Amino acid sequence: MELKNMVALVSRTGRHMQRYNFHGHRQVVGCIPYRYKGNNRGTPSTVDEEEIEVLVITSQRKGKGMLFPKGGWENDESIEDAALRETVEEAGVVGDVEHKLGKWNFKSKNNETCYEGHMFPLLVKEQLEFWPEKDVRQRIWISVREARKVCSYWWMKEALELLVDRLTTQANEDKKTLARLARAGNLTCSSN
Repeated sequence: MELKNMVALVSRTGRHMQRYNFHGHRQVVGCIPYRYKGNNRGTPSTVDEEEIEVLVITSQRKGKGMLFPKGGWENDESIEDAALRETVEEAGVVGDVEHKLGKWNFKSKNNETCYEGHMFPLLVKEQLEFWPEKDVRQRIWISVREARKVCSYWWMKEALELLVDRLTTQANEDKKTLARLARAGNLTCSSN
């Protein structure tokens, strides 16, 4: 069996390795797993939000809505490694963790505990058949429009808006740059 297909089927537990910021707020990290509809060969040349699908998961607490995978950032891992680990544990997908979307300070649903949350985009490359929280969560691919409706957390909705803006602006800016280079005669073709 290839190493990339080997995933621990048990989630990390406990808080003894958790990171806290200088205010004493627990640091959590997560990803917005995404893919492009009907495109298995990378980024389309132009993107609008209707072409983007995101993966949401159910909360472990029944009836508490949908969210993006997230969890504690531990002392023995980088922030990107923690974001990927949480995504594999909770959603069972693997991919490329991209540049951080941002940092949010928020209170828990019961308004007693403060957190510092960091979110990353994750371009999904593989969906696993088995993952650690398969028996306690459902995962669902949905449109951006639907994700805005069903996501339970305001700060995750803000991260989603930043992701959509980044994906739509970046792809469309890349197309404009190529067109400008072609018009200026700075774009040549070569065969390999």
